[in-house]
Amino acid sequence: MNGSSLSPVLRLATLAAVVSASAVFAQGQTPAPAAPAGSIPAPTGQAPPTGRGQGRGPAFPPVVIGPPAPVPNELALPTATEVTQINDALAKFIDKDNSSAAPLLKRYQHVVQLPPFHVNAAATYTQTVQRMGARHEGFVERARQGNIDLLLHGDSITDWWVQNDENKAMFDKYFANIRTANFAVAGDTTQGVLWGLHNGEGQGFQPKAVMLMIGTNNTGTYTAPEVAAGIGAVVLELRRDFPDAKILLLAIFPRGLPGDAVRDKIAQINKLIARLDDQKHVFFMDIGAKFLDERGVFLADAFRPDNLHPQAKGYDIWGDAVQARLAELLK
Repeated sequence: MNGSSLSPVLRLATLAAVVSASAVFAQGQTPAPAAPAGSIPAPTGQAPPTGRGQGRGPAFPPVVIGPPAPVPNELALPTATEVTQINDALAKFIDKDNSSAAPLLKRYQHVVQLPPFHVNAAATYTQTVQRMGARHEGFVERARQGNIDLLLHGDSITDWWVQNDENKAMFDKYFANIRTANFAVAGDTTQGVLWGLHNGEGQGFQPKAVMLMIGTNNTGTYTAPEVAAGIGAVVLELRRDFPDAKILLLAIFPRGLPGDAVRDKIAQINKLIARLDDQKHVFFMDIGAKFLDERGVFLADAFRPDNLHPQAKGYDIWGDAVQARLAELLK
């Protein structure tokens, strides 16, 4: 039976089951493991911000969740009204069902129905602690100066391309001849990137291309569909700010070890955001497998012991994997 022959109620029920299963699956994941403590703290999953940033001192005001950002249709989550409509239709369908699956549907109705609506903070214009102070102000000033052909954006994984001499050598190997700006900040999330772009970091210049990878710091708190919606909102903001730029949207890199729940969540997020690839303005690229051996373990010396942050060898693999595509997008 194809989808067009299903009744409206059954189609709604099927939709509810699919969406809810995704949400329940994602909510069941444990937060991504934090990297070992070191001289530079590694980012961890960020809870919906309610107070001062840890380790940032008292100078920063409390983080307040901002207004919602637009999300692409491909990744939009149900509104409060739609949640009610879907759950009502699902309940009526289950109540009237006389098939052999009826007992299972009744037993697991609480699993397949959508959870109560709540604002997805991952898709809001929220000034995170990472976007407060000198880093943000420096990005705004750099944006005003212009002369940027390639914008790099994201979190620590992108920020730390130039953290030390070894990493910087890899950065120079692939980007020295490109007018590049890096507005990534360690520890930031989709909502922080959205706020920064919306508040000066996305104005004053028009890059030819953007390389974006963001979302790993959202995985400890948000469901996979919520993280994907946040990434989609960032892509829409980039399209609004830089209408002529080509966006290289990178899949979130693997983290942790084979079997870690966060690996499954990241895979689900990447599958969702791949829908944004239109081969016109947005180009999705998943290079995660290049960092792993046949067992799914990070290649020796490619990543730090935290199984999250690349080292020079990892940045070399990254640069080699994207250089041809970036050259095309920068034309």
